[in-house]
Amino acid sequence: MALPACAARALGPPLQPEQGAPARTTCPRRHSRVEAELAASRPGSVAASVRASPPRGVSHGFNCRLLQDEPLKASSSLAGAVRAPLFALLPRGRRRRMHDLRRRWDLGSLCRALLTRGLAALGHSLKHVLGAIFSKIFGPLASVGNMDEKSNKLLLALVMLFLFAVIVLQYVCPGTECQLLRLQAFSSPVPDPYRSEDESSARFVPRYNFSRGDLLRKVDFDIKGDDLIVFLHIQKTGGTTFGRHLVRNIQLEQPCECRVGQKKCTCHRPGKRETWLFSRFSTGWSCGLHADWTELTSCVPAVVDGKRDARLRPSRNFHYITILRDPVSRYLSEWRHVQRGATWKASLHVCDGRPPTSEELPSCYTGDDWSGCPLKEFMDCPYNLANNRQVRMLSDLTLVGCYNLSVMPEKQRNKVLLESAKSNLKHMAFFGLTEFQRKTQYLFEKTFNMNFISPFTQYNTTRASSVEINEEIQKRIEGLNFLDMELYSYAKDLFLQRYQFMRQKEHQEARRKRQEQRKFLKGRFLQTHFQSHSQGQSQNPSQNLSQNPNLNAIQNLTQNLLHNLIQNLTQSSSQNLSQKETRDSQRQKPGQGRNESSHASNGTHDYIGSVEKWR
Repeated sequence: MALPACAARALGPPLQPEQGAPARTTCPRRHSRVEAELAASRPGSVAASVRASPPRGVSHGFNCRLLQDEPLKASSSLAGAVRAPLFALLPRGRRRRMHDLRRRWDLGSLCRALLTRGLAALGHSLKHVLGAIFSKIFGPLASVGNMDEKSNKLLLALVMLFLFAVIVLQYVCPGTECQLLRLQAFSSPVPDPYRSEDESSARFVPRYNFSRGDLLRKVDFDIKGDDLIVFLHIQKTGGTTFGRHLVRNIQLEQPCECRVGQKKCTCHRPGKRETWLFSRFSTGWSCGLHADWTELTSCVPAVVDGKRDARLRPSRNFHYITILRDPVSRYLSEWRHVQRGATWKASLHVCDGRPPTSEELPSCYTGDDWSGCPLKEFMDCPYNLANNRQVRMLSDLTLVGCYNLSVMPEKQRNKVLLESAKSNLKHMAFFGLTEFQRKTQYLFEKTFNMNFISPFTQYNTTRASSVEINEEIQKRIEGLNFLDMELYSYAKDLFLQRYQFMRQKEHQEARRKRQEQRKFLKGRFLQTHFQSHSQGQSQNPSQNLSQNPNLNAIQNLTQNLLHNLIQNLTQSSSQNLSQKETRDSQRQKPGQGRNESSHASNGTHDYIGSVEKWR
């Protein structure tokens, strides 16, 4: 806003502030009203004549001081002061706030300022809340001295104590199965890792009666000696996974050396350059690709000790182990494997010193492989070795003429093969089931007294489970593998009975150890108590009597009772002996009577000595 020219001439030159005077004003009005007041403050001026009354909104008693007393910080001319920015004529505090507002108008600065103030407010509120809580809980302590200071110190002490306890627990109990951390009241009970592994109850109804010797499988395997573990690997039963566990996941004094990029590992005995494991991942397919029971029993001794003289060969124990699987799942898994191009042509099938001829074991395909074959064609081949593969690989084929089907009738041949497979499986050192990985691990550890580093994993989703078949196809697969179905039922029953037997035995052993520990601790406590009591009586007899006036009376009464008991026992025994001697002296010789009386008296003295010892 600009003043008229006459008003500007009337105002004259601008007033300069005094030397050293502060540039401030005491009129809390806008710049237009300030200008009017300045014009009206000079008597006889045009502005005074034009505006004789007070400004709008100002009472008649309003009177600004003269500019000479409190001058304003103005520009070189009144026109320059009028054209100056709006906040140039405001008080210093308001101008500073407006300047800060303009500077903080930036969005990033505003967000940072809001975040900082919000966090500060949250911390302040949290501090007040914690202070209130600690003041309620620790009221008597906080009432003495400064409450906030004591609450902060107490909070810091609790935090430090908690951190120290966590560090101590992690040092003492580094594992997840620490007994000190099993708080059943605050956490849900830990499920048994061996229970309901196949979504079925762990308790089952046994179908077969096995003896204690069949259920108790504990092999005295000395890895430093000459014993050997032989792994019979049946196709598509999870044997590859179990074989890797044997060479990579077992705790040994001298672990197997496995190099990157190589399938085979070096598993030597401690201090010897001799293997303790005969498997795919330790010795390779030394007896042929997926050698069966007939091949391994005749091949392994010759491979291990073939370079030595027969008289210098050590007396080894060959502990055979294997893994079985549900026949339908195994059959479908093998079909998918063959469909991808697998043939197992390198299998020797040596039986009775020779491989089978092409007439004894024809091929199901004419090309290099059977890749892409449908399931119906896979099932229609009568010479398919996938049918009843587990029974064939676990039985002694020499009993049925190897692969010559004309030696005996088919029904008799199947019966002999099934009974041989059951017998060999029962007398094996160990066998596991693919559907029970954790139980398989448990039984192996208990059988060989060897522990695995990490637990086995149960994979319920496999290639076989992804194949959708109807009920008709499943029944046909079961019919093609009827011997495997019978063998698997037998093996599952034996496997679960062995597991339950070992678990019960483990629980009984743990209970017996706890009872022995309680007896030992009780005996130590009683011994320490009586020793301290007797030492206290011998050192301060007068003090004990003064403190316990009835103690002497009780002890005297106990001693009198024991003395009377011993006297009665001796008198009755002497009377009985005298009567017996008189009766026997009439019937027997004197020497015999004396011997019997001496034996009886010795028994009486022994009894009296035991009573004295107990007292």
